[in-house]
Amino acid sequence: MEATPIGENLSFRIRSQKIDAQSRRNQDIFTRNLTEALDMRRTNQSFFLALQNTWQVSNAVDFSSNDILSLGSSGILRTEFLSELAKYPDFTPGACGSRVIDGNSLYLEETERRIADYHGAETGLVVSSGFEGNVAIWSAIPRLGDVIVYDALVHASTREGMNQSLAMARKEFTHNNVESFRSTLLSIADSQPLIRQGKRCVIVAVESVYSMDGDICPLQELVDVAREVFSEAKGIVQFVVDEAHSTGILGKQGKGLVSELGLEKDIAIRLHTFGKAMCSSGAIVMGSSTVRAALINFSKSVIFSTAPSFPFVAAIRAGYNILPTPEVDQARSHVQHLTRTFFSFITSHPLWKTAQDLSILRIPLATSDWEAQPFMTHIAPIRTKEPYHYWLFFHLTFAGFSVFPVDYPTVPKGETRLKISFHAKNSVEEVKCLVDSLFEFVHEVIEMQEGVEWKNEVPRAASQVYDWMEKEKLVGFGRP
Repeated sequence: MEATPIGENLSFRIRSQKIDAQSRRNQDIFTRNLTEALDMRRTNQSFFLALQNTWQVSNAVDFSSNDILSLGSSGILRTEFLSELAKYPDFTPGACGSRVIDGNSLYLEETERRIADYHGAETGLVVSSGFEGNVAIWSAIPRLGDVIVYDALVHASTREGMNQSLAMARKEFTHNNVESFRSTLLSIADSQPLIRQGKRCVIVAVESVYSMDGDICPLQELVDVAREVFSEAKGIVQFVVDEAHSTGILGKQGKGLVSELGLEKDIAIRLHTFGKAMCSSGAIVMGSSTVRAALINFSKSVIFSTAPSFPFVAAIRAGYNILPTPEVDQARSHVQHLTRTFFSFITSHPLWKTAQDLSILRIPLATSDWEAQPFMTHIAPIRTKEPYHYWLFFHLTFAGFSVFPVDYPTVPKGETRLKISFHAKNSVEEVKCLVDSLFEFVHEVIEMQEGVEWKNEVPRAASQVYDWMEKEKLVGFGRP
C-alpha cells in the first residue's frame, strides 16, 4: 500500500494512531502525562497530524482545501501580492510592536478602511486569525448583565471567546431553527428584567455559512424575529456574524451574506477571514468605531500581540485588489456551477434513492429544495453509517480524490462525515468522476450486503487497507 504517494500518505495517517505502551514506560512523568492524553485521541482515531494532503503530494484532485476561488493555485494572488510589495520597496518586514504601542501604521489603517468600505462597514480591525478575532469579540464586547444567544453549531473559537466573556448567561438555540431562536428570546424577555427594560443587551452569535454542514444562516428571519420579540426597545438584540466561509464567495463581488441581504446597518459586528477563499492569513473585525475601540481596550489578544506585519497586510490588500475583478467573479460563478452540477449528478443517479434508503449515502443539502435556492455554498458534507465513513474515505482516496474526513471531536460523536469542497480550478469532468466514484462505492456495498460476486466483509479499498493493517498489527479505522 505504501508504494505510491497516496498509499504512503494514508499509511502514515493510520500508523500515527497506534498506541505504543512500551515507549511510554521509559518516558519522564512530564512526557508520559502528555502521551497519555494524546493516546486518548489515538484510541478514537482522532489524533491530529500536521501533514500534507494527498493533492499536495500526488495527482489527486483537490476537493478538500480552502483555496475555493483558486487564487493560490492559479498564481493570480501571488502576482498581485508581489506587485503590491513592489510599490513599497522600503517596507519593514516586522511590525515591531502591538497596535497600542509601536505596531500601528498608516498602511495598515488604510487597508482596514478600504476593507470596511468594501463591505459597507464603519470601521475594521485586522487581527492575526479568525480564531483570534472571535476570541477578541466575545471576550471584549459582552458586558456584565448581557446575555449571549448562540447557534448550536457555532465555531470552537466563538465558544472559546464566550468562555472568557463577562456575559451573565449563555443560551443555545437549535441550529438554523428560527422558532427555537424565537423561544429563546421570549424566555430571556420573561426572565431578565434588565434586558426587558432595555438596560442590558442580547448578543447573538451566528455564522453566515456553517463549515461542517454547508448550510446558510437564515439571517433575515432571525433579525425579523429579534425586532418582533423586542419591538418596544430598539437595539436590545445585537448580532455578531462570522463570515469566514462566505468571504470572497457569497454575494456580489464576494462581500458576504450581510451585504447580500442589505443588512449592513442591522448587524453590529462582522468577522471576515482571509485564510480561506482569500488564500492569505488573518481576519478583520468590522463594526462601529465604538466596537473597534472596545476591542483595542478590552481584548488581551489585541493589546498584547504584535501587530500585523507589512507583508501580512499586503497579502490581504492584494486579495481585495483582485476580488471585484471579472476574473475572480468568473471563479465565483464557476464554483456555483460546479456545486449545482454535483447535486444534479447525485440526485439524478439511478442508485441515489437506494443509497439513501440503505443509509449508504446521505447528503442533507441534496434532500432539500436545493434547485430553488438562490445560492449554494461550496461545501457538500457526505454522511454514511459507521464504519462506512472510513470505507468511503479509503475508496475515494484510492480513486484519486482528496477529501476531508471529519470525525469527533471536530463534530459530535456519531456525526462523522466526509467534507467535499469545490474550487474554481475543479472541472465538471472531475465532479462527474467524483460522483461516479461515490456510486461505485454504493454499488460495492450493495453487492457486499447481498453476498454477490465476492464474500469480503468490506469493500475492496477497505480490504486493501485492512490487509496492510493486519500485517502491521494495527487496529481501528473500522477494521472488523
